[in-house]
Amino acid sequence: MKKNELFLRPEGILIALLALCGVFSLAFMMLPRPNPSEAQIRQSSINVKDIAANVGTQQQIEKLKAAMLTSWQQEAYKKGLSYAIPLRFQGAIVKAAKLTKGEKVIALTFDDGPWSQTTEQVLDILKSNNIKGTFFVVGQNLKNYPELGKQIVSQGHVIANHTWHHWYHSFNPQAAAFEIDRTTDLIYQITGVKTNLFRPPGGNLHNGLAAYAKGQKYTVVMWSADSIDYKLPTVPKLIDNVIKDSKPGGIVLMHDGGGNRSKTVQALPEIISNFRKQGYDFVTIPELLSMEDADQKSVANYPNN
Repeated sequence: MKKNELFLRPEGILIALLALCGVFSLAFMMLPRPNPSEAQIRQSSINVKDIAANVGTQQQIEKLKAAMLTSWQQEAYKKGLSYAIPLRFQGAIVKAAKLTKGEKVIALTFDDGPWSQTTEQVLDILKSNNIKGTFFVVGQNLKNYPELGKQIVSQGHVIANHTWHHWYHSFNPQAAAFEIDRTTDLIYQITGVKTNLFRPPGGNLHNGLAAYAKGQKYTVVMWSADSIDYKLPTVPKLIDNVIKDSKPGGIVLMHDGGGNRSKTVQALPEIISNFRKQGYDFVTIPELLSMEDADQKSVANYPNN
């Protein structure tokens, strides 16, 4: 009786419960446990690998992009930290090349871009005809369309300075420096080319811009044939404006920006075709100037030829 009474007391009940819990705990510990889920381990491993692969792929893509950009910039630097302009043309004004041998070459130049749609259309036409042109860009337009500036250079065309704002008023030396230097700096930042070619807006040689450019040894490039496309003539008239005033060694002025240039885009293939029928080849401004320089040296060395 005493033994039974002990278990009926509260302390006896507590002892029994503790003993029972100990037995269950020991039994649970002795049960065979599944391995920390091999499937879960594999799944966890796969997830980690997937994440690592995704991160690695993204890093590779970014490295590839950086490498491509670096390669492209290096190529641009090779093409023209500065265009090869003969010494005689540095700080000079040029309207056309004097070619004593009568080479039938012509330089197509385009002002006021880059411009939405039009610049790319002009580039496509030049590319399909395997022609390189010279683009005089406005700084603020290049800032708005940097990819078009890169496209100009990457396709082998020459990029040149046409001031930042394309203003026509008079400039003191400080204002002229701002207009020209800021544009040259942006061209370099975007394309890798430090241009040494300048064209004043409207061809104005007397408002301070050309004087500053000449002092900085830019070649001030004018033209010998004006399409007058900024006045929006008919396409046949625009073509005639170019062809009638063009001669070997000439420089043609057209516009890819600054307004509606759809007529220029329409006329350009016919202009190219017309020149080719006359036996012309197309050159950039640096190529044209190099040809004149070689011609002049040849004459100087062999005056009787």
